[in-house]
Amino acid sequence: MLALLDERGAAYRVIEHAPEGATEAVSALRGHTLDRAAKCIIAMVKIGKKEKRFALVVVPGDRRIDLNAVKALYGGTYVSFASPEIAEELAGSPSGTILPFAFDERLELIVDPDLLVHPEFFFNAARLDRSLALATEDYRTIAEPRVERVSS
Repeated sequence: MLALLDERGAAYRVIEHAPEGATEAVSALRGHTLDRAAKCIIAMVKIGKKEKRFALVVVPGDRRIDLNAVKALYGGTYVSFASPEIAEELAGSPSGTILPFAFDERLELIVDPDLLVHPEFFFNAARLDRSLALATEDYRTIAEPRVERVSS
């Protein structure tokens, strides 16, 4: 992922810290407020009886994902968090280190607008002991997220 950010000229900083996956604890280690942390969760939405869609939902660290809002975006009949196995397969990294980028074509990236109000935001960089601070505008340009209110 760093290669992608470098290739696109993104402004970012690498932050090394003690291994931590919990948003509150890692935000304290990185020295920023919770609302500037990206909490990344993969949701599974059932549409009718046969179709399943997966969304990488990214919200500020001081918020909860509004699963009903995600379900409504798809006109779904059921929504839940994806199983850890499916989430890790789609994200390509373990839970607690999921990046706010969707590299799997089965995954739609949905970001809450409140995360995008700061000049930069923070997230674990596919490891528990390394984080990135990334310029928000560079993120929007590179990741091209669907921006929807999906937090409560």
